[in-house]
Amino acid sequence: MQLIGLAGWSGAGKTTLLTRLIPCLARRGLGVSTLKHAHHRFDVDMPGKDSWKHREAGARQVLVASEQRWALMTELRGAPEPDLRFLLSRLSPVDLVIVEGFKRDSLPKIEVHRVENGKPWLHPEDPRIAAIASDVRPPATDLPWAPLDDADSVADLVQRFAVDAAAWMG
Repeated sequence: MQLIGLAGWSGAGKTTLLTRLIPCLARRGLGVSTLKHAHHRFDVDMPGKDSWKHREAGARQVLVASEQRWALMTELRGAPEPDLRFLLSRLSPVDLVIVEGFKRDSLPKIEVHRVENGKPWLHPEDPRIAAIASDVRPPATDLPWAPLDDADSVADLVQRFAVDAAAWMG
């Protein structure tokens, strides 16, 4: 299993890029999973549903399954937020995992940058940035670059800089 991260400010286009990258990489014969860090309180459950009632009653885990998908919800209930290595160990094996978020982790990342956001570039301060996907060529860097709207070129960068997940996890 290979591993690569996408890093960028909110509104840079990470999710849009991912939704274009996944089918592009699938056409290349790769099975892809994603792991996204949510920066705010989120919920996949709906108030009033049975699974929500189970969690509200105090269940530590609730597994919901149907003929189309299954989802396991784990309530932390004051326990520390799980780290990236733990979460990766919960995924089924695939060819490639693309991680969105987890900025502090040491995995190689592709910076996603959109100039109109007015945010600073990440790569000058983050040595783990291996390449850049942006709407303009980045100034003063030797890092490989691909246009943000060219999914095939970004997919080339993903395949070039992804690392073996087992080796990275140590």
